Amino acid sequence: MDERSDALVVFQPSGRRGRFPLGTPLLDAARSLGVYVESVCGGRGLCGRCQVSVEEGAFSKHQIVSSVDNLTPFSETEARYRRLRSLPADRRLSCSAKVMGDLVVDVPQDVASHRALVRKRAEGRPIAVDPSTHLVTVTVEEPSMETPRGDADRLIDALVGAEQMVGLSIDMPLLAQVQKTLRAGHWRVTAAIHSAGDSHTVIGLWPGEKARLFGLAVDIGSTTIAAHLCDLGSGRTVASAGTSNPQVRFGEDLMSRVSYILMNPDAVEKLTEAVRGAVGVLIEKVAAEAGIAADEIVEAVFVGNPIMHHLFLGIDPTELGGAPFAMAVSGSVSASARDLGLAINPCARVYVPPLVAGHVGADAAAATLAEGPGRVPPGDGAAAEAVTLLVDIGTNAEIVLGRGERVIACSSPTGPAFEGAEISSGQRAAPGAIERVRIDPATLEPKFKVIGCDLWSDEEGFEEAVAGVGITGVCGSGIVEAIGEMFLAGILTEDGVIDGRLVAQSDRIVPSERTFAYVLHAGLVDLRVTQGDVRAIQLAKAALYAGIKLLMTRLEVEAVDRIRLAGAFGSYIDPKYAMVIGLIPDCPLEQVSAVGNAAGTGARMVLLNKTHRAEIEDLVGRIEKVETALEPAFQGHFVSAMALPNKVDRFPNLSASVPLPLPRTTARGETTGDEGADARASGRPRSRRGARKAAPSDEAAE
Repeated sequence: MDERSDALVVFQPSGRRGRFPLGTPLLDAARSLGVYVESVCGGRGLCGRCQVSVEEGAFSKHQIVSSVDNLTPFSETEARYRRLRSLPADRRLSCSAKVMGDLVVDVPQDVASHRALVRKRAEGRPIAVDPSTHLVTVTVEEPSMETPRGDADRLIDALVGAEQMVGLSIDMPLLAQVQKTLRAGHWRVTAAIHSAGDSHTVIGLWPGEKARLFGLAVDIGSTTIAAHLCDLGSGRTVASAGTSNPQVRFGEDLMSRVSYILMNPDAVEKLTEAVRGAVGVLIEKVAAEAGIAADEIVEAVFVGNPIMHHLFLGIDPTELGGAPFAMAVSGSVSASARDLGLAINPCARVYVPPLVAGHVGADAAAATLAEGPGRVPPGDGAAAEAVTLLVDIGTNAEIVLGRGERVIACSSPTGPAFEGAEISSGQRAAPGAIERVRIDPATLEPKFKVIGCDLWSDEEGFEEAVAGVGITGVCGSGIVEAIGEMFLAGILTEDGVIDGRLVAQSDRIVPSERTFAYVLHAGLVDLRVTQGDVRAIQLAKAALYAGIKLLMTRLEVEAVDRIRLAGAFGSYIDPKYAMVIGLIPDCPLEQVSAVGNAAGTGARMVLLNKTHRAEIEDLVGRIEKVETALEPAFQGHFVSAMALPNKVDRFPNLSASVPLPLPRTTARGETTGDEGADARASGRPRSRRGARKAAPSDEAAE
């Protein structure tokens, strides 16, 4: 054992290294060095995603000579995970294994390959351009002995004369640049003037004439961050870039990050630094892509959920971790780029829209501005009165429902299952992840598509085409389609039980612990849909559906006319399968559409038009908030929504488009005893055939 009080740890293949006190968990060491190790549960030893391999060896000047004894012994947490799931002999859970000496730690490729694709593009939405900042070019009177006025004062005189405005000032950091800029431009300069009400401020100054100015719209999600660089003159998006939110190192979901902050006194600074650092990288990317200097970016708008909002602003979000979910600030925030350490023009104005409620943030407000009730073509009265449901599905789903001027919103704790977490073969949307699934109802044989390959698995050339990316797991859209297809094929009952009787019919159905699983892909590592996976999706979709039902009750409506699915997951999920599993309520399928990064679109609207800035503040003031945790009816809606698609709600529109199986609530083929009632509840036609009773020897899947 190393006699030092600390040890050197090297992570491969990145090569990042650092010294850490003995007893430091490997996961903490990786986080501090910026090494990506996935941790869904926030380091509590529950998810098993933080697996690493530890190499033999100790360090000297010229070679590695050490031992795996430089880790703490195999823990009870790891032993429990190995018993319940699977942990290869050469792997350790980095949240449990602690540094006791010099180590070389390998982050396996199957762990590193789960990095998410960032799918938040700028949507092609025409936006009327009227930004808060505009350019003015003037010629300034040169100084003379007869008129001893300062250069900055004469600049203000020239700008006031050109713009016919009052209350104009120059931002303090620019005062030191005025004289050099005036002389460099031979007394002709271009100023960027930011207007906020009756206040006008010069926030940028360049010699000579300048024709273009730029702004930044950023959507900070808990999983991904997307930035869009916009021309403030034309409104055109000139560059976009995205990245994974590096805060996932500290916890996959929001509550895990709050837990991390509670357990680590300097965690707020770490998480704030991580998200601002990621934004800085995106700024460099979009500026380079557009071929501009960073100081040409003079405005920025940031949206995010309340916890991301607080952490970006450097505010401790722990009060949002429990009732009454108190926000440190809920109104809009205006600041300068220098206040937030952003690598753009230091005088650039940053605007963060208001938050709706403790778990409904500025991103939901921006999405509602872009796609919610009231956002209809002018003169379309029928559309204006339509009941519109907007859902942004993530680890914490934001739900907005409205008709006309009335808008209601809530959040629902869906958890990370839709992003591949809590799923036995799950991963984020990355190359090699299964994203589309079809199951033959006669043979129960599947076919699928993976990210990075355009062919279905049963098409010629698939094996060669997929060789480059592999088949590594199942992402959110893939697990939703797999469960939807399993239900349509009769593998799953209405209650979500895998029918073990089908073992005799297909080798795709296999025993798993005390239940059964469906083998989606048999390869070096089998990718299965287990009973636990089905339950995880049922819990997530039931939480979301129950939130929707609460809003429908509050709005006093029994159906919705149109549904808009927002966010990265909403953009890639098939609306049909979302409805088949009961993730969303019944609605004409043609009225269900993905709207992409609606939060990013709303952020661009606020950036490019100051009228939208006033509109979003008015909108947030009008939104009625529903706190699901305080609603007695939530539990009843949740229980009903556990069924596929739902135990009590009818789905006539879905039934007209998709042949749904007859009610079969247990794996023994039994119904509740009233087949007609079951059929009416699910919106399916009543069958004239009685449900087949299973033989006494048949066993249920649970």
